[in-house]
Amino acid sequence: MKLAYIGTYPPRECGIGTFTQNLTKSMLGLDKQARPQNEILVVAMDDNDQKYAYPPEVKLSIRQEQQTDYLEAANFINLSGSDVCILEHEFGIYGGLSGVYILPLLHRLDIPIIVTLHTILDSPSYNEKAILKEICKMADKIVVMSQKAIVFLTQIYDVPQEKIVMIEHGVPDIHFDKQKSKKEFKLQKKKLLLTFGFIGRNKGIETVIKSLPGIIEKHPEVLYIVLGKTHPNVLRHAGEEYRNHLLLLIKNLNLQSHVLFLNEFIGETDLFKYLAASDIYITPYLHEAQITSGTLSYAMGAGCAVVSTPYWHAAELLTQERGRLFGFNNQEELTKILNQLLDRPETLKKIQANAYEYGKNIIWPKIGKKYLQLSKAILAFPKQEIEKKETPIDLLLLPPFSLMHIKRLTDDTGIIQHAKFGIPNLKEGYCLDDNARALLMVLMTYKQKKDETALEFMPIYLSYIHYMQNKDGTFRNFLSFNRNFLDEVGSEDSFGRTIWALGYLIGNAPNDAYYQTGKLVFFDAVPNFEKLQSIRSIANTIIGICYYLKTNASDEHMLEILKNLTAKLIQHYENNHSENWKWFESLLAYDNGILPLALLHSAQIIHDDKVTEVAMETMEFLVQHTLKEGTLSVIGNKDWYYRDGERSFFAQQPIDAMAMVLMFYQAFLLTGEKEYLHLLFTSFMWFLGENDLRMSLYDFETKGCCDGFENYGINRNQGAESSLAYLISHLTVLQAYEVFYQVDVLENYETEKALHN
Repeated sequence: MKLAYIGTYPPRECGIGTFTQNLTKSMLGLDKQARPQNEILVVAMDDNDQKYAYPPEVKLSIRQEQQTDYLEAANFINLSGSDVCILEHEFGIYGGLSGVYILPLLHRLDIPIIVTLHTILDSPSYNEKAILKEICKMADKIVVMSQKAIVFLTQIYDVPQEKIVMIEHGVPDIHFDKQKSKKEFKLQKKKLLLTFGFIGRNKGIETVIKSLPGIIEKHPEVLYIVLGKTHPNVLRHAGEEYRNHLLLLIKNLNLQSHVLFLNEFIGETDLFKYLAASDIYITPYLHEAQITSGTLSYAMGAGCAVVSTPYWHAAELLTQERGRLFGFNNQEELTKILNQLLDRPETLKKIQANAYEYGKNIIWPKIGKKYLQLSKAILAFPKQEIEKKETPIDLLLLPPFSLMHIKRLTDDTGIIQHAKFGIPNLKEGYCLDDNARALLMVLMTYKQKKDETALEFMPIYLSYIHYMQNKDGTFRNFLSFNRNFLDEVGSEDSFGRTIWALGYLIGNAPNDAYYQTGKLVFFDAVPNFEKLQSIRSIANTIIGICYYLKTNASDEHMLEILKNLTAKLIQHYENNHSENWKWFESLLAYDNGILPLALLHSAQIIHDDKVTEVAMETMEFLVQHTLKEGTLSVIGNKDWYYRDGERSFFAQQPIDAMAMVLMFYQAFLLTGEKEYLHLLFTSFMWFLGENDLRMSLYDFETKGCCDGFENYGINRNQGAESSLAYLISHLTVLQAYEVFYQVDVLENYETEKALHN
């Protein structure tokens, strides 16, 4: 057989990666001459943009937050000649909300799928439950590692029991002599307590530390080793805060000579030496919600006496005198159990022997054989037919997302507003419009792709906005390259775009510092909201308020402002529309899609039928005049389009295409109608050559976007406005694709639930 695996993989430091590598090796099926009978290939999951030097069996890697990588991986596996695909599933290693990015890959696979579930939640969120049910539906067989997992899948997720197979967590067939291992580590005179694995607050290591004074009083030879690095996700967001907390606790309890932290991710050979040297292995987790524990399985496989809190896997494994259980956070009970075991060596040896007997049955050669038997059994029957999910968005047509040109345009003051071809034009300086758009774009980038570069730019654009705000809450717009103000008060349009960005920031801030700064600037500007006259400024401000209200729904004052501004926009429509001209003005000018977009946002918040009606009517009117014969043709800025006049085709600009992309995305969110995704993608393709000139405005070399096209052809200058419009549109396409799968999965879930009830 040829077997394809999807999961994390060494050298990435991850327990699932180690599991995947051991599983692949155990399924090679070596003959008497130690030649592999089966062929393997691995598709490895990268965390964000981290690159690894993978071994030869890794043929492809997927960047966690890059949606196109998943589609390319599906195509690769289908063309690889593989017979079966084995997916290691854990929510945290796949991209998108609750790991939704894995679904398009699974939907496209043409071969049978085995899914190994490393986490099964007993109280999943709505999305987590729907997505896991969809994964289980697509799987030909689902492997779990405990009996409790079978109960959860059948009772909570409605998975047919015949689809589920119980195969224990494998352990390496590695054994060392206890006394030799103790001697190697110079621990002959010590009673060794051991905990290993990634460190984080949920591990409960402080419970063991607090139990030690009562143990050392009777057994002063006790040493507690904590072997393992801080979990990468914890390190990324909280640094070594937990480890430092534990070190301070050790110091306060005067335990420095009895506790040792080894901040390493060690190989399995050294790990099993430590396990052999240990007298008691401890897993003091704080909560029961762990359906599988690789560290516990390893300790059992090494023949350790295990003392653990009763999380699900431990409560199941440590029966039949294979270990001892103590209550969560109960250091007094832990002290008592450890003292009893250390006082009674014969009891300790009996528990170790029972664990060793169990461990002999879960070594990787035996586990691999079970997976091979399962794979062969699946291939004996035709693959189940799964309905292919069709979406009008083809992500493989998109260029790779890149901030290269934005980096070129950005310095420590802000983003330069203009460029000569792809080179920043410093003579033109900076403007508020572009820095607000840039802030919106990097917030979207970080939310969608977890791109660290976006985090680097965020404070630059936010500090520019803060710097340009006047005491009365209005904003200046233009700043020269040498940081001289060029105006006293900027345009209302620049004000509105800034409120949009700040409202989005308040709802999507990556940390509290950005949230507090954004909120401060936003509320300083609030007194100016209802003074606005420009309808595009009103529209942009409405969008910003809507983003704010999504996370601050109880703010009645802001809701009232939203209703008042929405009424202003509706009044413009009432004053200007006619039977053949369903629009807010007597002309179609620039950034037209922003106006229906604002009402589509407002309709989501205030639930007013009139607002929805005007939003849909004006959107349809705009579609009639800009989307013909399958391509977008935005109104040109040369002469615009006056009622009863001729529309302008030249000076088409990227912000107009961006507004159309955003408008159709919001229409999809409001109505759930997938036709809007088709219109969204059609509008986006305007950037890539599906336009009146049939020329791409996106520059594949510089990664910037040209400023539009004229009657002579493309305007090759690549300023901030056009490049940001492209990137915001690109990110919206990615977001729409993700939401399409979420909506589709949730609809299926609701249908099944209704039928089940």
